Amino acid sequence: MEMVPSEENQFVSKEIQNAAEEPRVLCIIQDITNAKTVNERLTLNLPASTTLFKLYEDVAHKAGYVNGTFDLAWGNASDTAPLDHNSEMPLSDSGFEPGGKRNFLQLTDKDGEQPQIASDESGTAESSGLDDSSQERFIGPLPRDASAGCSGDYSSPSYSYSSILNKSETGYVGLVNQAMTCYLNSLLQTLFMTPEFRNALYNWEFEESEEDPVTSIPYQLQRLFVLLQTSKKRAIETTDVTRSFGWDSSEAWQQHDIQELCRVMFDALEQKWKQTEQADLINQLYQGKLKDYVRCLECGYESWRIDTYLDIPLVIRPFGSSQAYGSVEEALQAFIQPETLDGANQYFCERCKKKCDARKGLRFLHFPYLLTLQLKRFDFDYTTMHRIKLNDRMTFPEELDMGPFIDVEDEKSPQTESCTDSGAENEGSCHSDQMSNDFSTDDCVDEGICLDSTSSSERVLKAKSLLSFELFSVMVHSGSAAGGHYYACIKSFSDGQWYSFNDQHVSKITQDDIRKTYGGSSGSRGYYSSAFASSTNAYMLIYRLKDSSRNAKCLSLEDFPEHIKKLVQKEKEFEEQEKRQREIERNTCKIKLFCIHPVKMMMESKLEVHKDKTLREATDMAYKLMELEGVVPLDCCRLVKYDEFHEYLERSYEGEEDTPMGLLLGGVKSSYMFDLLLETRQPDQVFQPYKPGEVMVKVHIVDLKNETIASPVSVRAYLNQTITEFKQLIAQATGLSAETMRVVLERCYNDLRLLYVPNKTLKAEGFFRSNKVFVESSESTDHQVAFTDSLLWKLLDRHGNTIRLLVLLPEQSPGTLANRTLCQKAGGESDMAFEGSKGNRKTVEAILEESTEKLKNLSLQQQHQGSSTSDSQKSSDTSDFEHIESPGQEPDSNSSLCVAADNRDLENRIRATPGSSGGASSDPDNHFACEERSDSEVNNDRSTSSVDSDILSSSHSSDTLCNADSGPIQLANGLDSHSITSSRRSKAHEGKKETWDTAEEDSGTDSEYDDNGKSKAEAQYLYFRAEPSSQDDSLWDAQKCLVVHVDKRITLAAFKQNLEPYVGVTSTQFKVFRVYANNQEFESVRLNETLSSFSDDNKITIRLGRALKKGEYRVKVYQLLVNEPEPCKFLVDTVFAKGMTVRQSKEELLPQLKEHCKLELSIERVRLRKKTWKNPGTVFLDYHVYEEDISISSNWEVFLEVLNEPEKMKSMSQLAVLTRRWSPSTMKLGPFQEVILESSSVEELKEKLSEISGIPLENLEFAKGRGTFPCDISVLEIHQDLDWNPKVSTLNVWPLYICDDGAVVFYRDSTEDPMELSEDERSELMKKESSRLLKTGHRVSYSPRKEKALKIYLDGGPAKDPGQD
Repeated sequence: MEMVPSEENQFVSKEIQNAAEEPRVLCIIQDITNAKTVNERLTLNLPASTTLFKLYEDVAHKAGYVNGTFDLAWGNASDTAPLDHNSEMPLSDSGFEPGGKRNFLQLTDKDGEQPQIASDESGTAESSGLDDSSQERFIGPLPRDASAGCSGDYSSPSYSYSSILNKSETGYVGLVNQAMTCYLNSLLQTLFMTPEFRNALYNWEFEESEEDPVTSIPYQLQRLFVLLQTSKKRAIETTDVTRSFGWDSSEAWQQHDIQELCRVMFDALEQKWKQTEQADLINQLYQGKLKDYVRCLECGYESWRIDTYLDIPLVIRPFGSSQAYGSVEEALQAFIQPETLDGANQYFCERCKKKCDARKGLRFLHFPYLLTLQLKRFDFDYTTMHRIKLNDRMTFPEELDMGPFIDVEDEKSPQTESCTDSGAENEGSCHSDQMSNDFSTDDCVDEGICLDSTSSSERVLKAKSLLSFELFSVMVHSGSAAGGHYYACIKSFSDGQWYSFNDQHVSKITQDDIRKTYGGSSGSRGYYSSAFASSTNAYMLIYRLKDSSRNAKCLSLEDFPEHIKKLVQKEKEFEEQEKRQREIERNTCKIKLFCIHPVKMMMESKLEVHKDKTLREATDMAYKLMELEGVVPLDCCRLVKYDEFHEYLERSYEGEEDTPMGLLLGGVKSSYMFDLLLETRQPDQVFQPYKPGEVMVKVHIVDLKNETIASPVSVRAYLNQTITEFKQLIAQATGLSAETMRVVLERCYNDLRLLYVPNKTLKAEGFFRSNKVFVESSESTDHQVAFTDSLLWKLLDRHGNTIRLLVLLPEQSPGTLANRTLCQKAGGESDMAFEGSKGNRKTVEAILEESTEKLKNLSLQQQHQGSSTSDSQKSSDTSDFEHIESPGQEPDSNSSLCVAADNRDLENRIRATPGSSGGASSDPDNHFACEERSDSEVNNDRSTSSVDSDILSSSHSSDTLCNADSGPIQLANGLDSHSITSSRRSKAHEGKKETWDTAEEDSGTDSEYDDNGKSKAEAQYLYFRAEPSSQDDSLWDAQKCLVVHVDKRITLAAFKQNLEPYVGVTSTQFKVFRVYANNQEFESVRLNETLSSFSDDNKITIRLGRALKKGEYRVKVYQLLVNEPEPCKFLVDTVFAKGMTVRQSKEELLPQLKEHCKLELSIERVRLRKKTWKNPGTVFLDYHVYEEDISISSNWEVFLEVLNEPEKMKSMSQLAVLTRRWSPSTMKLGPFQEVILESSSVEELKEKLSEISGIPLENLEFAKGRGTFPCDISVLEIHQDLDWNPKVSTLNVWPLYICDDGAVVFYRDSTEDPMELSEDERSELMKKESSRLLKTGHRVSYSPRKEKALKIYLDGGPAKDPGQD
C-alpha cells in the first residue's frame, strides 16, 4: 500500500488521505430483527466511494452479525427490497446523499430467517478482528445491550412488519392485534397452552362437505393452533378466526371483557360440537358444581338447588367497604360464607309454616379439572355514577389447595344434613328423613379422583387432599374501566417456564413479574396509597388440577392425527407461497404511470414491474395497462421520466431499452420522487430526446387582432440560455418572427413578467422545471406603449381573472316576461335558445357578443342616450365588458323596442356565439373555450393561487363574499382562475381607469343604493358573458342554469345588474345565494364586495324576493318554547331596519306569522328577545330602537316568546330568570316558570321562589343551571352535582354571574329527602334518563361510551335488517 506523510509527519495510506478529501455519507441503521434492538441505532460515516458490498461488511462488524445473514433496506418503509449484497456500486451512485445528510436504513431478516450472531472466533464489533479498511472508515463502536430482557419485553410498543416475520427466540409465536383484539389474543394463547384443550381440538376432524371452512369456528381455531405450533413467523393474524365468528372489521375496534369472550366462545364451540366426541369437552374441563341453599335455623329444614359454573367470580372489595380482600383464599372464603336471614329478611320455612331465621349460602360440590377464577375488578360507583376499576392488591398462590372450600358447613347439628345432587337444576328440599352421603360416586369420577369403598369421612378427607391446583395462566388487564390492554402470562407445562404473550411479542418472564400483577401500590404511600395503585393487575386466573393420571402433554408433530398432519403440510405450503410472494413484492418497483391516451385523454395507473425486467419489457407492460392495443402501435410508445406536479418531462431513455428497471429507477422504493409517462407518437413522427437539465416551457400564442390565446406548444430549453436565444427557439417552434416577438412569463403567484433584457438568462428570469409563457409577434403599435397599459396586458389580465360560475335561475321570473318576449321578437331569433322549467315559456335571449372596442363604444353611446331598467333592454345591451350605469332617468315605454331595433343589425353581423356554428372565427372568447389546460397548469394554479380559504363568520354567516374557496378548478373553457397579486392589480389600473376599472372598495353598507335611491356602482368595464348550461346534475335539471364567465373583480352589485335580463326582475327584487359543497346555501349581501372569493364552477342560486336596502338586515325569527322537548322552533325570515322600534318590528312581524305560520297573536302578548345559539337572552322592550339600543347584524336571529299574560318587563333594570323546581322525593323536575326581579338580590330571588312554590324561605335552596338552555341534567346527578345554595348576596358575582335575562335556576326544599331506590329501580331510571338526555342532545356523564354487545354468530354473520340498505 502506498504511504504518504500526513500533517503530523506520520505516514498514512493514500487511500485514507483521499477518503478524507472526498464527501462522506452518514448512514443511520435501525435493527428491526429483534424487539430489543428496534429502538437502537447504528451510525456509520463512510466515504461516498464505499461500495454496497463493503457497507454490508461494516454493518456486520458493527452489529455483531455474520455477513450475508441479514438485509439492508431503505428506512422509509417496511416492505422495500434490500440493497444488493454483492454490488460494487459506490454509495454515491446508489441513492445515498453525501454532505452530512442522514441516510436511514433498516437491518431486516434475510429470506425470513433472523441474522446469525457472530461468534468470538468470527469477530464482533467490539473485537480487534476489524481489518484495516474498516478502521480507515472511522467506524466507532456503538454500545448495544444484547442481554435478554424479561419483564419489560411484553410492554414494548415497537412493532414492525419485518419484526413479525421470524419466530421469537422463545420458540413461541405471537398473535397480531387487529386493532383492539388484545383480549382475544390473550384468551387464544391460554387455550393453546392448555394441553388438554389443544389435544382435544386436534382430535376433532373437520368435514368440509358438511360445513363451510370459513364459518367453522373449530376448524379456524384448529388452523390457528397448528400455525402457533409450526409457523416460523414471529406473529400470525387472527382475522380468519374472527371471520368465523361472523365479525366484520368494525369488531376489531371494539374492546370486550375477556371473561365474557370466554363464556361466549365456549357456548359457540358447544353448539358447533354437537353430535361429536367433543360435545361435552367444555363441561369435562371447565364445569364445576355448587349448591345454593337456605337452611332454617329452628328445624334444620333445607331448601337447595344445584348449579353449574364455568368460572368463580371473586369480589375484590365487599360492597360498601373500603377494605379489599388480601388474597384469593380470603375471597374464596367470603364467597362461601353464609348469610343470616333475620329480622325483615326472615325466611318462610315450609316445615315450621312460619318465618324463621335462616342461613343462606353456597357450597362447592365439585371443582372442575381446569379452575377459572375471575377477579371482579370492574365495579360501579353509585356515588359518582361511573364505572370504576378496583386496583387493590390481591395475592394468589402458584399452588392453590381447594380442599378447605369444598362442602364446608359452619355448624353441625342433627337437623342439618347435605343432600345429594339429584341431577335436577330446579329447587329441592331435604330434612332428617332424606339423609344421604355427602358425595355421589359420579361426582368423584367427574372430579378425576379415584375413591375406593372406604367410609364416608375417609373419602371426604382423601378427596380434599387431592384438590391441589397449579396456576398456569394469568390474564392481566392494564388500564381503567373505560379501556385498557390485555396480555397473558402463561406457564409452559413442558419446561415449567413462564412466558409473557403480549400480542406480537413473546418473551420469558420470572416469578417476580407474576407478583407484579397482584395490584396495589408499589410501596407504602400512607393514606393516599389507593390513588397510586398500579393499573396493571391480574383479572383472570386459570389453575389445573395436579393429577398425574389426567395431566397431559401437548401432542408433538410426530403424534399428530393424520388429518392434522395434512393440515400442517397445507399450511406450510401456503406459508412458503406467501414467502415467495413477499420476496417478489420486495423486488417489485411500484411507480405511478401516466399516459395521454389518444381517445381517453390523460390516464393514470400504477406500474408494478420486477426490478430485473428491462425497459423494453416494462414498456410492453405499460402499453397493455393503458389499453393502447389497436389504438397506437407498440413501437410508437416509449416510457419517459415524468414529474406530475410540474407536468415536466425530465428525461428520455434512448439506447437503454435493455437496462433493468431497478437500475433506471434507482432501486426498489416504497415511493419515488418522480413518475413515468407512456409517451405516444404518430407513425410519421419522431420522438424528441429529453435530456436531464432541460426545462419545459408551454408557449401560448396570443392573437391581439382576434383577442385569442391558443393552446400551448411545448418547447424545451436550458436555464443558461439567454432571452434572445429563447426567442429564436420559440420562433423555430411556432414560425413567429423573433424580431417583433414579445414574451411574457407567468411566474409564481400568477405574476406576469415581460422578458425584455436580451442577454439575461432564463434562470435569472425565474424559470423552473415547468414554465408557462405567452408570446405575441404582431406588427401593431401595442408594443410601443408601457406593458401594463398595453392591449396584451389587458388580454392576459382578463385571461387570468375570469372565472366560470354556475347560476341557477328561479323557476319563474314574474313581472317582465312580456317585455322580454317582445324584445326577443324585435331583435330577431336567438341562436342561444334554452328552455325554462315551464313548457310554454319563451327562451331567454342570449347576450350578443362583439369585439371589445365595439362593445365599449356601444355601451358609451347608450350612456349618452339614457338607459332603461326594463328587462328587454337589459337583454339587448348587456355586453362582455358590462357598463353599469345609474337608472336615475326613466325613459319612455317604447325605449326597449327602440334599443332592440337599433341593435338588430349588430346582432345579424355577430350572430356567431359560443353556442352557434361558425362562431369560432369571430367570437373572441371561443378560442378561450377551445384552449386545453394542462395538468401542470392545474397543479400550478392549485399550489400558487392567492385565493383565500372559506371562513364562515359566526356573527355574519351569510356574508359569504367575505370568504373564499379552496384552490380553483379547471375551467371548461380553458380560462385560468388566477387571482392577481396586489402589485399586478395596482399596475393594471394606473392611467386607464375609465375602461379597466376595479370594483369599488366596501363602503361599509349592505345596500347597492344611496339615500336618493340611485345606484352607487360606478361605470365598470369588467368581463361578463352568460350562456345556457348543459349540466347533467339532476339537482339542477328542473330549473334554468346559466354558465357565467365573469371577471372576479366585479362587485356583487354589478354582477346582479348583469343578471337582470336573465332573472326577469330588477336586482333589488332577487337575492343571491352561494351554494357550498354540502349543498348548504348562504345569502351574499355585501353588494360592494367583489367575487374574488369565488372560484371556477362554484354554484350560485338566485331566489326571488326583495333585496336589502340601506340600513336593513335580514332576521331569522325562532319561537321560544321553554317547556317543550325542542325549545327552539324556526318561524319566518323577516327584515328589520335601522331606526325601527321593537314595537314597530312586532307590528310588521305579526301579519307574517299569521300568513305563514297560522299564528293569531296579540301584540301585547308577544315578546322579542336576544338569541345566542340556543340560549334566550335580553328581553327587548317595545321602546328600544335597533342600532341605537340594540346592536343588529346581518343574518341576525331573535327569539319570539308568546306570553300567557301582558308583558311585565318594563325596565332594563329588571331581570327575567327562568326557574325550575327539583323534587328529590319524587325524582322529578317541574316546568319552567319565569320570575321577574327588580334587582340582582339573592334575597329577592328566594322570596319570589318561596312565593310561587310555597317552600318556607329558610328551607329554600337554589343552584344555577349549567350548559346551554334548557340546562338539562340527569335526575340522578342534580341532587349532588350542582352548586346548591351558594354563599353570595347578589346574583352578578361568582359563582353565579347572572347578569342578563334568560338564566336558568333550579330550586328545592332542603328538608325533602331523596327517594330511596333499589338497584333495579336505579338501573331502570338510569336507562330512561340516558334516553331522554340523548334525545335532547345533552351529554350523559354516567355513560361515557356506548358498548357493543359481544356476540359470536354461528351462521357466519349477523342477520341483516331488511329495513337497512
